[in-house]
Amino acid sequence: MLAAEEPHNPVVPQLAEVILGLVAFLLLFFVIKKFVSPRFEALYAERTAKIEGGIEKAEQAQAEAQRTLEQYKEQLAEARAEAARIRDDARAEGLQIIEELREQAQAESARIVAQGQHQLDAQRAQIVAELRADLGRTAVELASKVVGESLEDEARRRGTVDRFLNELDAVAAPASK
Repeated sequence: MLAAEEPHNPVVPQLAEVILGLVAFLLLFFVIKKFVSPRFEALYAERTAKIEGGIEKAEQAQAEAQRTLEQYKEQLAEARAEAARIRDDARAEGLQIIEELREQAQAESARIVAQGQHQLDAQRAQIVAELRADLGRTAVELASKVVGESLEDEARRRGTVDRFLNELDAVAAPASK
């Protein structure tokens, strides 16, 4: 019988091994399909949800950042416009202040000139009055000596001096015109 049996080929498995391997494979397949595969699917779905949620959150954050950037740009443009307006207002106000100060300086200058002119007029009047008095005294003394008559009387002396000065003014007025 041993001769009737053919020698066993090590490359070809025996039928009992194939059946046992098939039963073990089916049992392992059932366990993986029933218990392991649902867990992997749940983990895969959870991971996919997290990734998609993360992508969605990133897109939302990107959109929010873009909106914030646009708001920042608008605020920056408004701030620049406001700064330009404030600068222009400051320039205009500065020009107005300079003009006001110039007007005040001119008014002060005119006031000083007028005051100086007034002082000059007052001094001139005082000098003219002093000169008239001196001239009157000198004229009275000379007239007294020439006429030989005393002009001591105050009223007479004043009348003579005034008449003499009026005649002198009348003669000097046409010459100066």
